[in-house]
Amino acid sequence: MYIGAENIASPLGMSAEENFESLLEGKSGIQLHKEIGFDKKDLYISKFAEIFFTPKDLRFDTIIIDSIETTLLKTVNFDIKQEDVLVIISSTKGNIDHLDSKNEKFSLTQSAQTVKNHFELANFPLIISNACISGVMALNMASNLIESKQYKHVICVGADIISDFVLWGFQSLFAISDKACKPFDAERKGISMGEGAASVLVTENETLFKEKPLKILSGFTTNDANHISGPSRTGEGLYRAINQTLKKHKLTKNDIDHISGHGTATLYNDEMESIAFSRLQMLDIPINSLKAYYGHTLGAAGLIESVISMQSIRNNKLIKSEGFEKQGTTHKLNIIEKNEDKEVNCVLKTASGFGGCNAALVILNHKVHEETRRK
Repeated sequence: MYIGAENIASPLGMSAEENFESLLEGKSGIQLHKEIGFDKKDLYISKFAEIFFTPKDLRFDTIIIDSIETTLLKTVNFDIKQEDVLVIISSTKGNIDHLDSKNEKFSLTQSAQTVKNHFELANFPLIISNACISGVMALNMASNLIESKQYKHVICVGADIISDFVLWGFQSLFAISDKACKPFDAERKGISMGEGAASVLVTENETLFKEKPLKILSGFTTNDANHISGPSRTGEGLYRAINQTLKKHKLTKNDIDHISGHGTATLYNDEMESIAFSRLQMLDIPINSLKAYYGHTLGAAGLIESVISMQSIRNNKLIKSEGFEKQGTTHKLNIIEKNEDKEVNCVLKTASGFGGCNAALVILNHKVHEETRRK
């Protein structure tokens, strides 16, 4: 199963390559925004400049369409209108600020209809809205649908924009940091919100890409059923998602070159991740979080971070985990403290979210990996 034609649209750039270069330069989209929170509180968030998406009501649909169009430009002789093509949209809330009981035009279903109409799709897009694992879950679903012969090609696009509903909701949970977030750090105080989009093509056909694709090994989704907003204190859900993913593909921890963690910078999430990775004996594997660059982009996070993982493989570079200064979890993770040149062939991507959901998958340089496996 191949994955490629990747794209990211964020405050750090409008392509995967531009975003990756911004990370290498240590740029962050997180800035102080005045009076944006509940009761006009100043908050550190990562937000698109309004000038890029006007009118405001159309921002969500626009970034989805633009991201898919950029992905299509990276393909060869690929017709998105075919019957065997599916688009999957991953998002938590979409344009929820504009949704009311009298007007449903801003619902996720209507956004999907807009995408269908714009590209003249044969199939209505599949919407995945499962908290913060939505992006990783979308990639796993794409692989599963192709493996089961329901579709031949799937475009996954993840997007979320900052809304009062989400922003104020996290404030009510006292989960918003009063400065740029610091994943896995001893002084972490919570998340910084972000907005962005990412898209990729998943297919069995290697010839559809202008640039050599990578390989995706679909993983598992689990639920620890611990709490509506708090993760398992034993890391059980994440442990099971990763363990089952490795077993499915006959991988061991020694095959993993890098872990792209969830790393929200909340007290409980980062601690949970350290416990899960300790149980899996993965504490020595280089790990980062990208949340201090992008903020937490919710339904787009898993896709954005997967695309950066793909860029790490393509460029053989590990990205510094921004915001980290001092070990802040019970189990000492091998946090990437500076950009590093390293051969990267196999990346484990994880995600966790509200309601106890967790997900994992593997992205790899398939030719190098297959040669290693044969040996």
